[in-house]
Amino acid sequence: MTSSPAIPTITLNNGVEIPQIGFGVFQVPNAETEAAVTAALEAGYRSIDTAAVYGNEQGVGRAIAKSGLPRDELFITSKLWNSDQGANAPRAFEETLVKLGLDQLDLYLIHWPTPARNLYLQSWEALEDIAARGLSRAIGVSNFLPVHLDHIVGLGGTVPALNQIELHPALQQRELVAANDAHGIATEAWSPLAQGAMLTNPVIVELARAVGRTPAQVILRWHLQEGRIIIPKSVTPARIAENIALFDFELDSAAIEAIATL
Repeated sequence: MTSSPAIPTITLNNGVEIPQIGFGVFQVPNAETEAAVTAALEAGYRSIDTAAVYGNEQGVGRAIAKSGLPRDELFITSKLWNSDQGANAPRAFEETLVKLGLDQLDLYLIHWPTPARNLYLQSWEALEDIAARGLSRAIGVSNFLPVHLDHIVGLGGTVPALNQIELHPALQQRELVAANDAHGIATEAWSPLAQGAMLTNPVIVELARAVGRTPAQVILRWHLQEGRIIIPKSVTPARIAENIALFDFELDSAAIEAIATL
């Protein structure tokens, strides 16, 4: 097991620190998840992001157990699925813990607001109870829009620590990021590489050539310099390692501005 590179952390609004780069397992089949997460841990990742609906929490758990890494060196995130919102939330959380083989999460999120079901406020109160019992060190949301954030903050209880949203150079979500910032909610980008769609963009390709890095590394470095948390995913060990090799170069202000125009 390689030692973890010096990955910067973001301090959430409850004082918990989250690594600024983590490893996502969206769309990774459970049978392949153990190997992918093992490769990520060996490459130096210490933050792993999964979800009940991904169907691969068991694979993540097997990789964690096999790694031999101390639990306090890892940051594990999972998410409450739409069909489990409301009264089912506590049971769904317990099932997640069992599948992961853990007695505590570092971060638990409501996966989508699904406002048509009108259960996300009740679900949030269930997450507050989970946090109060020490079963998750932090709680937050995913794919929430400003109006949904306002409703949760309006409850007068816990402000979400983080909002995980789709964000990449082609979808920069400035209004939503501003809403997160206004509430003191950290922004975490899922699909930070636009599922590969931005890797052939001429602006990105030219910036990568100029700094001698890959287009993926340029995009991920842009996210980091913008202060976001990112969870790139891959099942290819070389790509997994490439995606975390971001800390020996910087983009200048002109490069940041060029990406902002996309």
